[in-house]
Amino acid sequence: MRRSRLADITCVVLAAVVAFPLYWMVLSALKPAGELSSAAPWTLAPTVDSFRRVLEVRSFGLYFVNSLVVAVLVVALSLFVSFLSAVALTRFRFRGRTVLLVMLLVAQLVPVEALTIPLFFLMRSVGEVVPVVGLNQLGSLVLVHLAFSLPFAIWMLRGFVAAVPVELEEAAALDGASRFRFTWQVLFPLVAPGLVAASVVSFIHAWNDFLFAKTFLISGTANRTLPLGLLVFFKPEEQDWGAIMAGATLMTVPVLVFFLLVQRHLVTGMAGAVKG
Repeated sequence: MRRSRLADITCVVLAAVVAFPLYWMVLSALKPAGELSSAAPWTLAPTVDSFRRVLEVRSFGLYFVNSLVVAVLVVALSLFVSFLSAVALTRFRFRGRTVLLVMLLVAQLVPVEALTIPLFFLMRSVGEVVPVVGLNQLGSLVLVHLAFSLPFAIWMLRGFVAAVPVELEEAAALDGASRFRFTWQVLFPLVAPGLVAASVVSFIHAWNDFLFAKTFLISGTANRTLPLGLLVFFKPEEQDWGAIMAGATLMTVPVLVFFLLVQRHLVTGMAGAVKG
């Protein structure tokens, strides 16, 4: 009983530590300008002026759409490619299979910051051949985030695919189902929890990205994403922290909505990934 109570208290404390920055962000967004420097954990005169200043920014809606396009494309492409890759790595035996699995693990260990400059020159060169994925194009962000999300997604889905008995595929074949039909009508729904878990990670990374957006979108404003859009409130003489916190609060809304839509399958997916 004592251990259970201690575990509950620990979980509550950890949850409070995690939730406090979010609470302070929302509180700072609602505080009047004169109270932003105050350390008081509440405000008696909440206001939405900070949100109004954010929404009045020119092209804010366009930045939102750009971020959404990048995140949705990254999620869709990463799930499609990682699912097929996981099936290939699990159901087929071919030369170099073990080496490829090891490379997937190594790819997750490379710091993103170490690859930023090489990727800049790579996107510049690729853009000369395929302009849609060159510098100042959203395609460059989609391509880079896809490359970074695939190793994790493939490794996670590999455990889910391996957990599906081979006998199930053999039974489907006896019933006349082709490999293509089994893959998409039987196997795909069975690994859905893993797909959900992988999609959450891919969406959050693509949605919150600032480093690659700042590196690749070096001129013009038409293809800016939301994190870059918030830079207008960082001024040399003074930062508008109320608007910055309001913009950050608005940025969390799509993530929360996406999480609420998939939360039923998320826990199952993460548990299955650990088990796999």
